[in-house]
Amino acid sequence: MALQCGIVGLPNVGKSTLFNCLSNAKAQAANFPFCTIEPNVGVITVPDKRLEALAQLVKPQAVQPTTVEIVDIAGLVKGASKGEGLGNQFLANIRETDAILHVLRCFDDGNVVHVDGSVNPVRDKEIIDTELQLKDLETVESRISKVQKQAQTGGDKNAKRLYDILVRFREALLQGKSARTVTFDNADDRKTARELFLLTGKPVLYVCNVDENSAVTGNSYVEQVREAIKDEQAELLIVAAKTESEIAELDTYEERQEFLKEIGLEESGVVRLIHAAYKLLDLETYFTAGVKEVRAWTYVKGAKAPQAAAVIHTDFEKGFIRAEVIKYDDYIRYGSEAACRDAGKLNVEGKEYIVQDGDIMHFRFNV
Repeated sequence: MALQCGIVGLPNVGKSTLFNCLSNAKAQAANFPFCTIEPNVGVITVPDKRLEALAQLVKPQAVQPTTVEIVDIAGLVKGASKGEGLGNQFLANIRETDAILHVLRCFDDGNVVHVDGSVNPVRDKEIIDTELQLKDLETVESRISKVQKQAQTGGDKNAKRLYDILVRFREALLQGKSARTVTFDNADDRKTARELFLLTGKPVLYVCNVDENSAVTGNSYVEQVREAIKDEQAELLIVAAKTESEIAELDTYEERQEFLKEIGLEESGVVRLIHAAYKLLDLETYFTAGVKEVRAWTYVKGAKAPQAAAVIHTDFEKGFIRAEVIKYDDYIRYGSEAACRDAGKLNVEGKEYIVQDGDIMHFRFNV
């Protein structure tokens, strides 16, 4: 499941530094705009202590974690919606991602040039929001012009639904609001809205890049951002990217943990960011556990057993018969699949079973 989060932001806010911390890929982290011209893609392992615990019990030949792709996208400037800077390329790259990690500079440093001359994360946020909203408005108005006549005179219910949705989006965008602020009660409406693939309809996590002294509590810049996004359907995370890069250079896990302890953090910002990105994409994890392999599998929250099985192979969904399910806590408590079975903790589930985060599953199928 190659789901992508795109790291975006104005030039020189710390995007590439953060990307380097997240991935073994080395984007050029330099003190000038557009140092990342082509999007850099890193496949990021999602840390999961449950996978480690299962591996210790099963002692498999291999352990396979789940992953999320992180894309470092070129810095945006004012006028991007009209092609300024690398605007057209930026907008094309961001359209291909599933969610947005919007990095905002929330630190003062006279040695790092700000493209607009001063530090103001709310202004920076609004610049990117405006450019994306303008592009979405262009998209929405183009679609309205194509479907309006059919919706109003043709008696086509689907065209009417699409038109009504487009009008609601247009109203929000004209007010300077992002598409994700528009909500729909009807499931068909939500599906139609998603299929428009609007840039500002993507889930977003605002990453406030702070100095080391603000890594735990944040600062006044962070509070300004928090206030600015209170009415958005968006999340906020505080990360000190420069500090994270220093942590990443330490040789051992013990050294990294000691560093984190010294600055008052239980886990690194990178780990928190990966988990936040995973959550942002509305993803959860189930496991398969056997002597050959203990593996984490990514599925979309709310998926039923056949759809979750398809993550392994489409044949598993086509020929789905049943799923044998053990809850993670039960597996840890009893120590093995056999012991769980003997204790009556292995459940047989059918096609309507909604998979739960942490389930250990074995699928029966016939094609």
